[in-house]
Amino acid sequence: MHYPIYQINAFSNLFFGGNSACVVPLTAWLPDEVMLAIAKQNAVAETAFFIEQGSSVALRWFTPDHEIDLCGHATLATAHCLIEHRNYTTQPIHFTTQSGSLYVTHKQGRYQLDLPARPGAVSELPEVIAQALSIQPKEVYKARDYLCVYDTQAEIESLRINRPVFDQINLSPGGVIVTALGDKHDFVSRFFTPQATILEDPVTGSAHCTLVPYWAKRLNKPTLHARQCSARGGELWCEDQGERVQVSGLARTFSAGTFSIADSL
Repeated sequence: MHYPIYQINAFSNLFFGGNSACVVPLTAWLPDEVMLAIAKQNAVAETAFFIEQGSSVALRWFTPDHEIDLCGHATLATAHCLIEHRNYTTQPIHFTTQSGSLYVTHKQGRYQLDLPARPGAVSELPEVIAQALSIQPKEVYKARDYLCVYDTQAEIESLRINRPVFDQINLSPGGVIVTALGDKHDFVSRFFTPQATILEDPVTGSAHCTLVPYWAKRLNKPTLHARQCSARGGELWCEDQGERVQVSGLARTFSAGTFSIADSL
């Protein structure tokens, strides 16, 4: 069997920027172990598989290590795939996922994701994570992910992870967000996942389900312009809407092609 595949950079319009996701249209789900094997082969942060179902689109996400419950950048990439490569015209796009219904609207050149808010509660950082961070945070919160707050963008950019120590803890499906006020943006962040093939996620839409409620409250403003300052980098335009978070970004197709797998799989 032959399957189409698209590699799309989300939260950037640069060929070598943003977070790269592979997107695979299907007519029926492949076995879970096959989709995981495809994600491992693709070796990007996420591979999204989708099935068009009339007025909605069923969507699943796989890292090279496991299936996850929510991925913003691969959802954005899938919306871009549907609009740019599959002649999909229904707006907003209604995705059915493990995290419930997600909606994406394409307007003014950006893809706007409607995501569930995940505000963090004040927490203490596990000792293993604290030991793995080269700089200690000033505040810590916990939702799905740990949110570590720092004073400056320079701290976020210079922060290093001691991976052998970091990998002693398993936060699946979560990770560690580090964040601070931005020099040119409302806030900046980075995202790390222990025991994962890819330690640092270049741009993480789902992390903003926790970042946006925090910064909207702290800055007393509902609309925010954010940057994830990984090596590839990406920009996000965000809005806090209480129980929901709007996260918008650009996208660009890097490549399109096909792959084949044995019928016996």
